[in-house]
Amino acid sequence: MRKIEHLGIAVRDLQKSNDLFKRLLGTAHYKTESVESEGVKTSFFQVGDTKIELLEATRTESPIAKFIEKKAEGIHHIAFDVEDIYTEMDRMKAEGFEILNDIPKEGADNKLVVFLHPKSTNGVLVELCQEKPKLH
Repeated sequence: MRKIEHLGIAVRDLQKSNDLFKRLLGTAHYKTESVESEGVKTSFFQVGDTKIELLEATRTESPIAKFIEKKAEGIHHIAFDVEDIYTEMDRMKAEGFEILNDIPKEGADNKLVVFLHPKSTNGVLVELCQEKPKLH
């Protein structure tokens, strides 16, 4: 793993949260994006070398809606940047971590992503993400 890529924060209202984080961080979000497969709308803030990703559910059965219903708004996951997601998946399996998806999914911000089950990571949802290769 190369660095913390972003912290994911589940929110009920993306616009209100964008306003709050703009005041908190002193900078506006630079991108909003929907990930239909996950039922989520995201917004990104740059903080030094790390990003903050705000996540608002777009469907009541989405993972973010379920998270907020169970735990309320707050930190949802920590994402680590990896050079080769497949190599890291193999390493995580060999180390005994449970991976939630067998193949990487397309995530927000031009990333391939996989998640590690919180029961194998002391209750923390961990995301591994790799920049998608550029097509020429």
